[in-house]
Amino acid sequence: MAVIGAGIAGLATAARLAVAGHPVTVFEAGATFGGKMHQFALPGGYRFDAGPSLFTLPQLVDDIFRLAQREPADYFRYERLDPITRYFFADGTQLTAWAEATKFATEVEEKLGTPAAAVTQFLARAGRAYDATAGTFLHKSLHKAGTYFSPETLKAVAALPQLGLLGTMHQRHEKAFGNDPRLVQLFDRYATYNGSDPYQAPATLSMIPHLEHGIGAFYPEGGIYAIAESLNRLATEFGVKFRYNEAVEEIIVADGRVTGLRTAQDVYDFGRVVSNMDVVPTYRRLLPREPAPERTLSQPRSSSALIFYWGISREFPELDLHNIFFSADYQRELKSIFQQKTVADDVTVYVNITSKKTPTDAPPGHENWFVMVNVPHDQGQDWPALTQQTRAAVLRKLSQALGTDIRPLIATEKIWTPPGIAADTSSFGGALYGSSSNNALAAFLRHPNFSGRLEGLYFCGGSVHPGGGIPLCLLSAKIVSSLINEG
Repeated sequence: MAVIGAGIAGLATAARLAVAGHPVTVFEAGATFGGKMHQFALPGGYRFDAGPSLFTLPQLVDDIFRLAQREPADYFRYERLDPITRYFFADGTQLTAWAEATKFATEVEEKLGTPAAAVTQFLARAGRAYDATAGTFLHKSLHKAGTYFSPETLKAVAALPQLGLLGTMHQRHEKAFGNDPRLVQLFDRYATYNGSDPYQAPATLSMIPHLEHGIGAFYPEGGIYAIAESLNRLATEFGVKFRYNEAVEEIIVADGRVTGLRTAQDVYDFGRVVSNMDVVPTYRRLLPREPAPERTLSQPRSSSALIFYWGISREFPELDLHNIFFSADYQRELKSIFQQKTVADDVTVYVNITSKKTPTDAPPGHENWFVMVNVPHDQGQDWPALTQQTRAAVLRKLSQALGTDIRPLIATEKIWTPPGIAADTSSFGGALYGSSSNNALAAFLRHPNFSGRLEGLYFCGGSVHPGGGIPLCLLSAKIVSSLINEG
């Protein structure tokens, strides 16, 4: 059994399959595991998680250790966050998103004026929608007939009338909180969790806040990289072999089935292959002579990110682990990303500071800032110019909101652009989540976790079902391992 790519989904798939008794070899083009979840250090003693920074549904990690009959806490520990996020609006209003729904609702009423009951009712409805649909749309393959005859599917179908499938996220939020565009903007932001546009994405995605306020947001001890590290340790203990710096150049096929892999170093015989590589380069690079599912591969791509990693030479007590600084015109910002394929002059800025939780991530009295802006995926834009323009806009926004000139506080810096993300992680165009969810059928148009044409070929990761982000990548691993174990 071969797994292509040691990203989070590849690691989870390898661990699950090894625990089930399969011999597994993971081929990774890079020097180490983690994919977008890798870590690095900058001069002066600053450590950074390169990619994902918000962590929900930690039980999906724990489940893998329990499957192996291991105690999860021996490998991986985490704490529930409270508060979850600090919000800074363009008009100067500040809001703290407390973990507990009623406390958050009270904060909203006090700071924004929207009745607390409106917030608690909205979150309760999001919870009901999640409970009704997650079993079908997230935990199972949507491309197997058996899925549609399960109790979970019947439950989901019964709930469809209240899910608002015909509306968009923005319409749902405007209906619930139309009296305050700031609160609409806050909930619209959740579309970016899978690289989508709330003005196009279906209202069903309005259940995403339930993951934070209903189930919880968490921080892994040691940072997000600890997730990949713990799964790598488990996989290694169960005999998984990792071949680093060995990029797969071709998936070998004969008579309609997978027979092996070819790398620059050797040719290997494998009857089953799981690709954790983005589905587009999997077909274009590794299966160039096989018919590709063109309709699937041509689905609109998700957004990408422009990330500034800054070592900051002082501390900001008013900031927390997760911080959002909103643009004044969110619709214009999102239109720039998804329609004009560029970056607006005024952008929403996300600042993640892991040294708030892990002090050794920065020198004493300093902080490590992961500063991210949502941008379009790479289509040949002038990224040097856009990066310079956006960096200046980010510095203006943060300096104004915090009442301090940030520029002279930057002791060290690294920048990750969409072309860099594409090159480093084999993500087509640097799109962080594969295809976007900008239509009601997006979930069904994602590539399945298996090939309907080539026997023995499977897919996991953010570019296939059920989608991008840590929890969905872990669920893709669960689905793939189940398909292999049951097949």
